[in-house]
Amino acid sequence: MPAVLFVCTANICRSPMASAIFEAIVQEKGEEQSWKVESAGTWAAEGQPAAAGSQLAMESKGLDTSKHRSRRIKRELLESFDLILTMERSHKEALQFEFPDLADRIYLLSEMVDRISDVPDPIGGAYAEYEKTANVIDQILLDGFNRIQELASKAESE
Repeated sequence: MPAVLFVCTANICRSPMASAIFEAIVQEKGEEQSWKVESAGTWAAEGQPAAAGSQLAMESKGLDTSKHRSRRIKRELLESFDLILTMERSHKEALQFEFPDLADRIYLLSEMVDRISDVPDPIGGAYAEYEKTANVIDQILLDGFNRIQELASKAESE
């Protein structure tokens, strides 16, 4: 089973949205294989719910993140994923520095569509910012699905 972990800072906005959106895409595509899809944060406080704006943005897409609880990155967690997708360059750099033996699993989310750009953090902003961020994530995951599948499956078979 391919496994992908989405990473942001506090694990209450972008990464829970990415996880929910990706799970929906996998279902829509009718993937025969099961996916392990989760999220975590580089500086997350354990057990926090998804931000209200994130939950509303997901509800508008018919997705439910109300049961999400934040968690912090740990080595054991990273080791259980074939592919780790970060929202910002700083997340990618920090994880690759701290876990050099896992560096080949860690990518910036935008790299899935051949770009190098951070996904904007909507925390503290108006609902429109959460919605915009959700749409950015959604588009990258749709356009980059084949690349995500390829990288996760390649790592799984190694």
